[in-house]
Amino acid sequence: MHQPRCIVVDDYFDWQGDTPLNYPLRFSVIYETHVKGLTAHPNSGVEHPGTYRGVIEKIPFFKDLGVTSLEFLPVQEFNENEIIRVSPRTGKKLTNYWGYSTVSFFAPKGSYAADKTPGGQVNEFKEMVRELHKAGIEVILDIVFNHTAEGNEQGPTFSFRGLDNSIYYILNENRRYYQNYSGCGNTVNCNHPVVRTFIMDCLRYWVMEMHVDGFRFDLGSILGRDQSGRIMENPPTLEQIAEDPVLNSTKIIAEAWDAGGAYQVGWFPGGRWAEWNDMYRDNVRKYWRGDPKETRYLATRIAGSSDLYLRDGRKPFHSINFVTSHDGFTMQDLVSYNKKHNEDNGEENWDGSDNNISYNYGTEGPTKDPIVKSLRERQIKNFIATMMVSLGTPMLLGGDEFGRTQSGNNNAYCQDNEISWYDWSLLEKNAELYRFVKEMIAFRLSHPGFMRPEFFTGRGGAYKAIPDISWFDDKGQVPDWDEIGHYLALRLLGSKADTLADKDDNDFYIMFNSDIELQSFTLAELPHKKHWYRVVDTGLPSPGDILLPGNEEKLSSQRAYSVKARSIVILISKEG
Repeated sequence: MHQPRCIVVDDYFDWQGDTPLNYPLRFSVIYETHVKGLTAHPNSGVEHPGTYRGVIEKIPFFKDLGVTSLEFLPVQEFNENEIIRVSPRTGKKLTNYWGYSTVSFFAPKGSYAADKTPGGQVNEFKEMVRELHKAGIEVILDIVFNHTAEGNEQGPTFSFRGLDNSIYYILNENRRYYQNYSGCGNTVNCNHPVVRTFIMDCLRYWVMEMHVDGFRFDLGSILGRDQSGRIMENPPTLEQIAEDPVLNSTKIIAEAWDAGGAYQVGWFPGGRWAEWNDMYRDNVRKYWRGDPKETRYLATRIAGSSDLYLRDGRKPFHSINFVTSHDGFTMQDLVSYNKKHNEDNGEENWDGSDNNISYNYGTEGPTKDPIVKSLRERQIKNFIATMMVSLGTPMLLGGDEFGRTQSGNNNAYCQDNEISWYDWSLLEKNAELYRFVKEMIAFRLSHPGFMRPEFFTGRGGAYKAIPDISWFDDKGQVPDWDEIGHYLALRLLGSKADTLADKDDNDFYIMFNSDIELQSFTLAELPHKKHWYRVVDTGLPSPGDILLPGNEEKLSSQRAYSVKARSIVILISKEG
């Protein structure tokens, strides 16, 4: 029996003048999704489910939602059949669904193509990129250089191990064994000159030949380890990626940790790298859950995490702000489960994180209780609104905009089934939630005040004595950060206060209440002829939860506003 090593493909493709879009990070709203899972469900309504063409068919949805960039889980060829376990519930074989086990770094995943002819996946991937670009949507790839599918010393040999084991992998003192900083059996020796050349060739290929706009580097800290596994101060691979002229405008986003204990959020080396900010995720989750002593940390995250990114000259947009991602609960599950439910993974529920910072509000899992359902939806709106008014680059987990659930599974890496697939019937069922998310994205992108290129200075802006950002407690006083409770307000001057901003913007007053009781907030005074208008109040039912431009409601009282329990309120200043 013979196994083909490769196929020859015709490189010609009619790009129709396409080039990568390369939006500046600060103007981006990222949507993380899985190519297959997006349209694999029978109710997805596409002609080519689970494929690159299926993604194309969903372009009208993405344009309506308003996101700027799709970040795909791995699309480089991998072996989905490498898992040998079966689901204890169904008895069906489990698969490598996420794809974090690359076999061929230059090849698009063949099974994601509707075109099954040899090499058809290459043209179909290019077609997907081209059509997304026509719609104004970027393509970012989650890429896995930290390990390969060859596993540990007991794994298969089909690539790097056979070429030169000691060059391509970080080995133990006993050279038979591998250092396992990835948690997947082996660790790629990323800073060896030969391996570094391979990595650069690969990245350039996906940018030059496939026109992608960026990369998210899985377990990115491994790219900063030397041949002995030590974390380097100035890793040549990370620096070369950041400085490479071909990748100059390409987004580079690090998962700034690995499974070997490295944690570099706020410290990731190499210059212009953005990072998944898991501290943002955790602090926002804790605040809205009502944890004590979290309000001061919420303020830091909303203001762009200067504690993490100011020290080395990076900017607020280098913080990728997210509350949920593929790795963990969906947002619906975050407000529906107190603990993970990964029994279907066949690992006796030991896999996946136990640190979910979640709350079920009285019932574990689905409920028919209208009070609990309403509270859960409000908390999802709070998460979304918080992300959209925070300095940084927001990232939305695909399906959160209409309440996608994985039934409490927070590690669905092996679930290529309805646990992971998008249930598109939820788009109609949760239409009010979808409307809120859509309008909240549009609100952010229409106001440069939320997309500033620099951190707040606290200095006076357009009105001289008024700082670019001011913080208040519920009584309108400067907060005692050591004693502040669950109430926080901020006044944000429009871009008039920022000489580097793009254009003038309105002023905003934003109030946060994570308490279980209604709270009256004292409002900041406005200059003559200006008044506060309500844009967002998550404590109100749809469509009052977010009002469209031109329909903002002038407050009857300009002195105080009552913010309902577990709610966020956004006011905008206008004349009249």
